Amino acid sequence: MPDTDDARGAASRVQDSRALQTLARVGFAMNGVLHVLIGGIAVGIAFGGGGEADQGGALGQLAAQPAGAVVLWVIVVGLWALGLFQLLEAALVRGTDGEAWGARAKEGGKGVAYLAVGATAFTFARGGSSDSSDQTESLSARLIATPGGVVLLVVLALAIVAVGVYFVVKGVRQKFRQDLVVPSGSAGRATVGLGVAGYVAKGVALAVVGVLFAVAAITSDPEEASGLDGALRSLAELPFGTVVLTAVAIGLVAFGLYSFVRARRARL
Repeated sequence: MPDTDDARGAASRVQDSRALQTLARVGFAMNGVLHVLIGGIAVGIAFGGGGEADQGGALGQLAAQPAGAVVLWVIVVGLWALGLFQLLEAALVRGTDGEAWGARAKEGGKGVAYLAVGATAFTFARGGSSDSSDQTESLSARLIATPGGVVLLVVLALAIVAVGVYFVVKGVRQKFRQDLVVPSGSAGRATVGLGVAGYVAKGVALAVVGVLFAVAAITSDPEEASGLDGALRSLAELPFGTVVLTAVAIGLVAFGLYSFVRARRARL
């Protein structure tokens, strides 16, 4: 089909352009900045500090800094470019079998996620604000109030838990090594260590987010679905919660540091 081939060729040329690939690498780095900030906030929460340990809290911290507006605009451009790159990656997947559609869903989902965080950064860059927890609770409330919405909320919860499990497995099995050219020597060992800790910690956090969505659906209480910040705070309520939350927080910082390496050495 000539039209399909032409569209695929155009998408491939855009994805292979030096400009988009450079900006996508910036996106990886900016994603790293956000994870380092979220992890730092979470460490503070573990020891009785304040703040919101999610994208909104991290972006709010940046907005309060003297040069924060500049960094926020870099985050917007980088994450939107990375989101576009991932959507093109999804569009370029060949095949019509289940594996191909799974790859499309995975790459497309990552693209949408990057674009969404970029949109939140855009709000802060323009001088506004956004509360991630409130948005999550509002989404849950709308679904609970909609006929069949509870079922959708449960499906969403299961999907988030599945993504969390995927991250944990990717970290434990070191499948992330396929995403970048791992440096040699001690730098490579450090990169792998950061990747393992980072992916496992992020997976645990996402799985807890999914569990909270499920609790919100079962109890018809949208306040239970409080997003990443609520998920991390719930870890603090567990036995040895300070230790658990601190470990996950350090893991999120590790994921941020790993993202800096990926920005330089990602396979694009």
